[in-house]
Amino acid sequence: MAFTRTLGNLRRLLTPSETEQLGDRHAHVIAVTAQKGGVGKTTTAVHLAVGLAMFHKRRVLLLDMDGQGHVGKSLAHEVPIASQAGSMGQFLLQKKRDLYEICKPTTIDNMWVVPSDRHLNETETLLSTKIGKELALKQALHVAKTHFDVVIIDCPPNLGNLTLNALVAADQVIIPCDMSVLSLDGVSAIIDTVATVQEMLNPSLQLLGLVRTRLDRRNQTMNKTIEDTLRQNYGDFLLNTVVGVSTAIAKAQHAGKSIFHHSPKNQGAKAYKALAQEIDTMLFGSALTTVH
Repeated sequence: MAFTRTLGNLRRLLTPSETEQLGDRHAHVIAVTAQKGGVGKTTTAVHLAVGLAMFHKRRVLLLDMDGQGHVGKSLAHEVPIASQAGSMGQFLLQKKRDLYEICKPTTIDNMWVVPSDRHLNETETLLSTKIGKELALKQALHVAKTHFDVVIIDCPPNLGNLTLNALVAADQVIIPCDMSVLSLDGVSAIIDTVATVQEMLNPSLQLLGLVRTRLDRRNQTMNKTIEDTLRQNYGDFLLNTVVGVSTAIAKAQHAGKSIFHHSPKNQGAKAYKALAQEIDTMLFGSALTTVH
């Protein structure tokens, strides 16, 4: 009996103490992941977050787990500079600390971010020495996910410890895929990883779908080849939205703004608005499909 009481006391010490901060929401946590860089991963994460906040009035938290910090650069104009009481890397390595403490409001209504930090690459290595390393992000979102409708995670472009943490913490996964052979190989590796995580670590993990990105309509032969392969292998998971190549998106990123604010009439803005509509309907209006 004494041992049981002692163990209970230890568990209370290890349990996040911010229960008084708990909100009344239960966020969908979405990991946006791609093994290959340059496929529009961060662009998709950013514009899905902004689109859900702007057009659907969802309370959205965007996490930048990519050490390159491209979320912050893409939204530099939208995120006021402010001091932080810690960094994402530090919070992932410490128990009893929640990312809700360091999320920053943006100038976009209903949207907050936790930026990347320069220690994330070091965090990737240090996590490998921790017991329960796969659960660090899930624990750090204990309070935060009760204050938002959607949490979107921009994962690193690899399948390391940070991406594994994102998949364990996530409810759903979106995989951007550009129309290239190398991107197809990356999709296969990620889906295998998602299935493994679902089987061993996170049974509730679901695949929202693959979003086709950076479509250059001039490359009709290659597009058809990739499209046929995607439909043959992943047809049930292909999202309806297709995002084309857009120089306006690159210009918006350089300006530190979303495409919705920089060039709202551009085809890229229309495509990402359609993606936000498609995902919002899937999250809040219909059942999801589980990976098998």
